[in-house]
Amino acid sequence: MAVTRAPQDITTPVTGGIGASTLRPDGTLKVRGEFAYSSDLWHEDMLWGFTLRSPHAHALIRSIDTGEAVALPGVYAVMTYDDLPARTHYGLEVIDQPVLAHDRVRYHGEAVAIVAADHPETARRAAARIKVEYEVLPTVHDEATATGPGATVLHPERDDRHAAHVSHPNIVHRQPIHRGDVAAARARADVIVRAEYEVGMQDQAFLGPESGLAVPAEDGGVDLYIATQWLHVDQQQLAPVLGLPEEKVRLTLAGVGGAFGAREDLSMQAHACLLALRTGKPVKIVYNREESFFGHVHRHPAKLLYEHGATRDGKLTHVTCRIVLDGGAYASSTPAVVGNASSLSIGPYVVGDVDIEAIGLYTNNPPCGAMRGFGAVQACFAYESQMDKVAAELGLDPVEFRQLNAMEQGDLLPTGQAVDSPAPVAELLQRVKDMPLPPERTWETADGTGARNRDAAQVGGRDRGTGERHPAGAESRWIATGGIDVRELPGGLSNTTHGEGIVRGIGYAVGIKNVGFSEGFDDYSTARVRLEMIGGEPVALVHTAMAEVGQGGVTVHQQIARTELGVQTVTIAPADTQVGSAGSTSASRQTYMTGGAIKLACEAVRERVLELGEAKFGWTGEGLTLEGGKVVTAGGDVLAALVDVLGDEAVEETREHHHRPTVPFDLKTGQGFGHVQYSFCAHRAVVDVDTELGLVKVVELSAAQDVGKALNPLAVLGQIQGGSTQGLGLAVMEEILVSPDSKVRNPSFTDYLIPTILDTPPMRIDVLELADDHAPYGLRGVGEAPTLSSTPAVVSAIRAATGLALTRVPVRPEHLTGT
Repeated sequence: MAVTRAPQDITTPVTGGIGASTLRPDGTLKVRGEFAYSSDLWHEDMLWGFTLRSPHAHALIRSIDTGEAVALPGVYAVMTYDDLPARTHYGLEVIDQPVLAHDRVRYHGEAVAIVAADHPETARRAAARIKVEYEVLPTVHDEATATGPGATVLHPERDDRHAAHVSHPNIVHRQPIHRGDVAAARARADVIVRAEYEVGMQDQAFLGPESGLAVPAEDGGVDLYIATQWLHVDQQQLAPVLGLPEEKVRLTLAGVGGAFGAREDLSMQAHACLLALRTGKPVKIVYNREESFFGHVHRHPAKLLYEHGATRDGKLTHVTCRIVLDGGAYASSTPAVVGNASSLSIGPYVVGDVDIEAIGLYTNNPPCGAMRGFGAVQACFAYESQMDKVAAELGLDPVEFRQLNAMEQGDLLPTGQAVDSPAPVAELLQRVKDMPLPPERTWETADGTGARNRDAAQVGGRDRGTGERHPAGAESRWIATGGIDVRELPGGLSNTTHGEGIVRGIGYAVGIKNVGFSEGFDDYSTARVRLEMIGGEPVALVHTAMAEVGQGGVTVHQQIARTELGVQTVTIAPADTQVGSAGSTSASRQTYMTGGAIKLACEAVRERVLELGEAKFGWTGEGLTLEGGKVVTAGGDVLAALVDVLGDEAVEETREHHHRPTVPFDLKTGQGFGHVQYSFCAHRAVVDVDTELGLVKVVELSAAQDVGKALNPLAVLGQIQGGSTQGLGLAVMEEILVSPDSKVRNPSFTDYLIPTILDTPPMRIDVLELADDHAPYGLRGVGEAPTLSSTPAVVSAIRAATGLALTRVPVRPEHLTGT
């Protein structure tokens, strides 16, 4: 091989590639408040859309009178079900949700009519003038009313692939899993623990409300600028509703202010496009916060009945469980959530004999669908609570008991699938157990004696000698050893506590989460990569339809292109439907799937560049690569600069990345290779509980997680911290409250509480990198696993502090005080 050396042969190392904690390209704009979100969209002659929603959870629609609304000056259009031009229903997995309600409404807040006007206030006033006559019906609100004798069938017309496999039309989907001989295993058990658990309805609580702008096009189509999680599935649902071919329904991703699953379903997309095509003008819709609570799906509330058996030496003999998920009025992604809940229902443990059933219900409660953790969250709270209970019955350390039963690589799941990549469950538990504990708090009493933790609770903030309270000055800022003050106690920030009845507890949990789409879904992503010289510098352009919803995917895309093409400058093209689908930004799949597609496209571009160089300069040999804007040999010798190879030519390649195939679970036995990859995370929680006020302070929430390969270590930490915080929220504060008549009681951030920075404790994070040979770079999806185990770890710690059973989340003050 001939190697030509020249002054330009000196390479400049590329920084910010795989393994670096590079800054996010959108980060500075977001911090400064300069980033353009979908709610900031604007068009000169645009109209404003508004949705009229049902005040009832279940009612027949007897009549709709739009006359007064249409007559209001400034109103351009009012549309109801009768005005829809084509398909009247849509849905992610089952086409069962009406674009606008027709003969009945099935949940509180369902869309009944839409209005377009020249001002948002005019649109709201017009919607208020629409007269709807309802005949209110009893609600289907739980399993008894959904499947009991004489139950109202909410979707008598249903005709979907799940209908033939359920025992009642109000069951969306059922997935059993049977393996081994549970009766025989039960007979071998020395200890059997049974309990019922409940998980409340959690909201994704993203900060950016649903919003978008639809612009009618000259070709009769429509251009929609939208905050979503999956551009192409939106397009596939919208085109039949609008009566247009898919190529005339063009979507471009607008700035997304968080998602966590709630943007997988359509919200205002169809309404904005319908109004734009009806009026011939651009139409913008922005939900207010209350409407957002009605306008998207939530996490499925669940009831879970579990039985665990174990021998005296701590080995699990069997697990049985029945999981009932409330899917609400429409199917959304309930079938897939049921599949996840059942297949992951026993956790990351080796159990040969299982009897599992999971079902999802149709009810008149708010529709539920995707949310971070996707069915595995509910199961993890129950099985980890059970593991604590069984350990206590056996008199074993809860971590050691888990390690005795922890799965390893090669072990079988209840579905019969072998875990064929690292499964460091025992090690993750050990790592969190070995982390240093936060110091026990020692408060000064009035007589100068110190009281450690539980003793301080017994003292109750009073003088040990006299029993009198501290002086007012000491009560207002109760100084503790190490500078800790009353504000760091449960309720201290609101000045509601002076330290009475405070006890500390420590709890552990570990979980297993699948990565990517499962059960035979052909999960793939598409990437187009272009390499060219701009201003004498090699520049890569990466174009995908990936929805950047705050997870940092655009950062990783740049890192992959820098690594594979050896160039510093990488531009990310706007995500739209002019390139093939990238799938959904969900299921912890985007780095795996779209990252994999970019890697393939970059490799193809690199091969083309080397072929061009071979044709120009006659290179031969193996191991050539691109580095620092040069073509180099395996030994680091420079052959040429990219500018000499490319000249004015651009090289562009498009590739799809498909993960290895999965199969649907057998509908009778639940057996099958249903998931492509698994991720594991363990947590340790330390809490202080004020038993008199029923308040909880999470002092620390530490985690250990295997990520396969940390493509961006800082972003990995952020995902683990964020997921842990959402799990903390479910543990102690977050719940959409639904009344017995299926109405939402708290559709606002005033009454729906989420953790703030003041509720978020210090987090020690230990990251393992045990490569999965089936995945690009050996990586594992990161974002969901921490959401599973954080919730049961926090509740376990509260149990340890209080001795209470606590079988429901979120844990409320009345659960701790008995009031």
